[in-house]
Amino acid sequence: MTVPSFAPQPPARSLPSAREVDAFCVQHAPRAPGHPAVRDLFRLLSEVPEDGLDARLAWVERWIHWMRERIPAQGLMDGEDTTLSPANSRLSLLVRVLEGEASLRMAVTKLVSGVCAGSRGLKLFSQVGLSGGNGFFSELTDRFVRGVLPAPPEPGKLSELLLRLFPVPEDAEWLAALAPALLARMTVLVGDPPPPDPSPTARVRGDLMDALLLLGVQVTNLGLAEDVRDRSPEIAFRASPFLRLRMVCDAVLARDGAPDALRDLEQAKADCRGVVASVTRHLEHSGVSVDLVYRLERIRRGLDRMEAIARVLGAARGEPRWREALELLSDLLRYAHADRSVLALVRRNARLLARKSIERTGNTGEHSITTTPGEFHRMVHSAAGGGLLTAFTAALKFFLAGLSLAPFFAGFFAALNYAGSFVVMQLMGFTLATRQPAMTASTLAAAIGEDAVEDDDPGDATDGRMERLAALVPRITRSQLAAALGNLGCVLPAAVALALGFQLLRGHALLSVAQAEQVVESLHPWHSATLLWAAFTGVLLWMSSVAAGWFENFVVYRRLPEALAHHRVLRGLLGEHNARRVADALMHHAAGVGGSVTLGVLLAVAPGIGGFFGLPLDVRHVTLSFGSLAFAGCTLGPAAVMQPGFLAALLGVGVIGALNFGVSFALALGLALRARDVPMWEGLRFVGAMGLRFLRHPGPFLIPPSEEGAANPDVLVIPLVGPPGH
Repeated sequence: MTVPSFAPQPPARSLPSAREVDAFCVQHAPRAPGHPAVRDLFRLLSEVPEDGLDARLAWVERWIHWMRERIPAQGLMDGEDTTLSPANSRLSLLVRVLEGEASLRMAVTKLVSGVCAGSRGLKLFSQVGLSGGNGFFSELTDRFVRGVLPAPPEPGKLSELLLRLFPVPEDAEWLAALAPALLARMTVLVGDPPPPDPSPTARVRGDLMDALLLLGVQVTNLGLAEDVRDRSPEIAFRASPFLRLRMVCDAVLARDGAPDALRDLEQAKADCRGVVASVTRHLEHSGVSVDLVYRLERIRRGLDRMEAIARVLGAARGEPRWREALELLSDLLRYAHADRSVLALVRRNARLLARKSIERTGNTGEHSITTTPGEFHRMVHSAAGGGLLTAFTAALKFFLAGLSLAPFFAGFFAALNYAGSFVVMQLMGFTLATRQPAMTASTLAAAIGEDAVEDDDPGDATDGRMERLAALVPRITRSQLAAALGNLGCVLPAAVALALGFQLLRGHALLSVAQAEQVVESLHPWHSATLLWAAFTGVLLWMSSVAAGWFENFVVYRRLPEALAHHRVLRGLLGEHNARRVADALMHHAAGVGGSVTLGVLLAVAPGIGGFFGLPLDVRHVTLSFGSLAFAGCTLGPAAVMQPGFLAALLGVGVIGALNFGVSFALALGLALRARDVPMWEGLRFVGAMGLRFLRHPGPFLIPPSEEGAANPDVLVIPLVGPPGH
């Protein structure tokens, strides 16, 4: 039995005869009647469906496919423009045919009217590219499912039609390259159907007005949230530009996009952007919230979309309006593909997390940079204290390794050893050199990312950044050198003194000969995987700096110091003055303690986690490795210290330090550049310029200036070009 079809069937059409095709080609392409673009266009226009939204959308898809053919429709008539792109040459042919063929023009006009009448553009204009407020994992799951499972057809939504017509992101460039003048001519031909068919122009304009109003409501709700208002206290609620934005959108809708109403909308949007900028500046010193930064970005995107829609509504009919419309459509197409990309979602959220992590890290890094000789010497003394404590940490590590402990307790006590040592360093004001690069990298990225001038001249901005880098980078390298000298210069004598004291008290060396030989072998740069483990330790150092910035940001954003200073129980137990001191101590040591605990746990736990998964992971920290090598040398004796194997291990310690510093600095700099929206190539260019400057004039990078030079900041500004001797 035949199953009846309930879908509307288009009336049967007779195929055009060969004589009709030839006559059409001779009329519209007299110089090239056999051109495939002309013949394909005649078949396309002869098969325009008279009804049925699905059939009409399929025809539009065929039309776009004809437009996308690479063979240009040129050389068809005398006097035509031969400089057009293939797409615009085919569009010009279509316009010329519609101007000369009234019956075909009427069929296309009816089709355009039917497509616009059966489609809705509110989602396209107001939602595509603008987050709906879903959480990261919810949005990630949704995008993954949409990418794997087939999507149900939604022919009535222009957002789906846009992706159907342009399935790859690169199509946005093709769409933006269409000629507005040709599209304006085609709109005049097919954009005004006779009554009672609806006008496509009026329908699209109505969707744009609805989208503008919906965006105004969404942006107003976001801008009037409590955490946004708390960070812009200088503006009264009744004077908030977000309230005015909502009222102005109502006025634009009521007055059908009158020019003066659009001007009021432009001013309201500018005032809203000013509030967003004020809140963003407030976050720089009061802590960053991923959720708040996410919503601020949604406000910016919403305002940008409203501005693009307003430009379309306010443009004059014809070519100016189509120019704005093409820009809007190409942006919408890019956002539509980004909305379906899992990678784009991960990148956007990674940037927000980077912003959250490095802002406070950069503030901490500023305190690790010396300027004057006095600060340089204090850094050496502080790092010497860190080296002294590291010698005790290395000795305790060997003691714990000699105990027969279960894996959990072995890892727990190892983490307690490392983390306790690093926390004591922080509380006593000592310095661990390997933690500095990740901190100072964020400060360096801030100098690269800041605008040197307020005007729009990029050359002046670049010069200003270069000057700041020329002053900052030598201070960073000198500070790092001071910290490394202090750590390594003190851990060696402290380890030797501990080893000799232990041997004097116990009658035997701290390490057995087998343990000492194992230490030497494990640090050999090419007989072991010590270089790989040193790079892996650099990753752990960077992760600890991220944790330090995150914890300090958490403390600042939640205003924990203020909460502790005014806590009634704490005031009752310690008094008001001591409660304030506890609050100040939390603020001062938050980043240091958070990073110290994280680093200690990572150094102890990472090898165990690797072993659990069958990965032979290990760590190589330069100061701990140098202290361990000193203990091994005391066991093996002076003669063994001069052997090639021991000297190679000593070289391995130097390479470990370079990898610890280099990997952690590179990762932190990349993260900080991403968080500050600085292109990676620009950051690398600046670093390369400073490397060239170091080769030309290395002195300021290694030796602190005199007290007179330090007092004058201009002395630190070393030009990146010019003779290297001044």
